[in-house]
Amino acid sequence: MTSKTTSLEKKWIMYDIGNSAFTLLVSTIMPIYFNFLADSAHISETNYLAFWGYATSIATIITAILGPILGTASDFKGWKKKLFMVALLIGALGCILLGFTSSWLWFLCLFVIAKSAYSLSLVFYDSMLIDITTPERMDNVSAKGYAWGYIGSCIPFIASLALVLFYEQLSLTMETAMSICFLLIALWWLLLSVPLILGYHQTYYLEKENYYVKASFLRLKNIFIELKNNPKVLFFLIAFFFYIDGVYTIIDMATAYGTALGLDTTGLLLALLLTQIVAFPAALIFGKLSSSIENTKLIKICIFAYFLIALYGITLQQQYQFWILAVGVGIFQGAIQSLSRSYYAKIIPANRSGEYFGLYDICGKGASFMGTTLVSLISQVTGMMNIGVGSLAIMFFIGFVFFKKTEKLHQ
Repeated sequence: MTSKTTSLEKKWIMYDIGNSAFTLLVSTIMPIYFNFLADSAHISETNYLAFWGYATSIATIITAILGPILGTASDFKGWKKKLFMVALLIGALGCILLGFTSSWLWFLCLFVIAKSAYSLSLVFYDSMLIDITTPERMDNVSAKGYAWGYIGSCIPFIASLALVLFYEQLSLTMETAMSICFLLIALWWLLLSVPLILGYHQTYYLEKENYYVKASFLRLKNIFIELKNNPKVLFFLIAFFFYIDGVYTIIDMATAYGTALGLDTTGLLLALLLTQIVAFPAALIFGKLSSSIENTKLIKICIFAYFLIALYGITLQQQYQFWILAVGVGIFQGAIQSLSRSYYAKIIPANRSGEYFGLYDICGKGASFMGTTLVSLISQVTGMMNIGVGSLAIMFFIGFVFFKKTEKLHQ
């Protein structure tokens, strides 16, 4: 982070470093452990991939229902930080408990709780961007959040990876090693959240009302009416739903996909570590480019790149191909996330950021309902996982079309 980054911006960025460790855990080690539990219960590889996809979809549905309601409530004075802390604590506790179950079904249930709480914490966190910086700095600050999140999350991940790969040499069982991993990630997540909790103050808000629940539902109803008269926001949300759904499906299911194909576990984890390392400078570069190139043009480049990545996934059979895929994802992953977040923050009302980000995060970070369901269903129907992954190209195509409509209205 440069000297130009303010103290409050740094504290906000630190939470991205903390929560990104959980994201990395979900996309790497967690599916491998679930595969271990599922294999012990004699569940086939195809069904293993499908069950993981369905669990991720259920977590997204929960977020889709609660996100807009709680996001709307968070706009009232003094509520954003409180709701943020509740979601954070539930997510971290769920992460810890995951290490203490040996049942594949209970593991999925706890995963749904932890993933839902994690995603809900991001509804409040993303909406804080408006309070902690200025509109002209949003692209750069948002990019730094993702960039430092990628590289910072490698610290607990490398420690966890060492435990997973060398647990026998350390005289540990697989179950014990995993328990330590989940505990380590949860503590990292919690500790790096403290500076933001202590330093954040809600700048843009709505005054308190006597009936919070009733007022929240009324405002939530009104926002859907408003979207009809604000096509720029409406078309962006539709575009974002499709293309970011595809992005997070790739993140959530990459390790599960590679494991189901029978690729070497160590190679998969190291390839995904490479994704984090590549994403760090790539996100910063795109953040810098946004000062001289229109934000919307950069987002279109990222969507098209992911369209090609999805098609490439159809051919995936060898370990080296997974490494190529990891590099491609790393280049554009942070960019499409950060640029989308800052672009959206600029086109919504500042004092209703929680309300609007509640809708945004229905299909935001960690949300992959349609994508995971699409991959799971097509994989089971055709019996070919490659075709299931390749079908994600449809998501990026639809997202690109709707984003073009948004870009025209933006001009």
